[in-house]
Amino acid sequence: MHDFLETAKHLFTDLPGFLDGFIADYGFWVYALLFAIIFAETGLVVAPFLPGDSLLFTVGALAARGSMNVWLIAGLLIVAGVLGDAVNYWVGKWIGPRVFRYDPSSGKAPTLLERLLNRRHLDRAHEFYEKYGGKAVVLGRFVPIVRTFVPFVAGAGAMNYSKFVVYNIAGAVLWVGVCVGAGYAFGNIDFVKNNFELVVVGIIIVSVLPMGVEWVLARRRAKSAGKGGEAGPKGGEG
Repeated sequence: MHDFLETAKHLFTDLPGFLDGFIADYGFWVYALLFAIIFAETGLVVAPFLPGDSLLFTVGALAARGSMNVWLIAGLLIVAGVLGDAVNYWVGKWIGPRVFRYDPSSGKAPTLLERLLNRRHLDRAHEFYEKYGGKAVVLGRFVPIVRTFVPFVAGAGAMNYSKFVVYNIAGAVLWVGVCVGAGYAFGNIDFVKNNFELVVVGIIIVSVLPMGVEWVLARRRAKSAGKGGEAGPKGGEG
């Protein structure tokens, strides 16, 4: 119990020092864990909740402190992002059409995958893809939730794979390069060094903010639709 409290105290009072020590002790496994997180966040449609932008920025900031090799970790995470999107594409190509054909109002019991998939997130990614076409594979990298579902939608929409590969690689290089690069650049600033914990919290808040805004807007749209549905019958009675 004492060791746990000491670790917790170290974590909250000296996060940079804690992370530096953790990476020094478990270097290989830290790299492997980061690779797995980015692969899962981009490759598994059931894992859109995993960190993306905030994790990449933090990795860059840690690399600026000398805790990690920035070129090695950036290269690994680019590979993870490319492989994740590629897997997501083929999963979408294989089962996507069946998922999109499923109608919740049909009375048919959904499959396990249809239960796991968030239909609202899937529809949002589909709208994003319809709006931007192939460029959605690149632009979607910078949009939480959307980046997890766009490759799935691209596969389900029968996007040419050779074309998808180009957008996939370009998107991964741009996404990881910008986010890790920003963390690496700002990580050398004294304010970031001296307030690392606050910066990490701020990045997390900014990262989840779009999801919060989307949730609020969705609630408002649902309420508006409900009020509109209620107003129709009343007008008819008049």
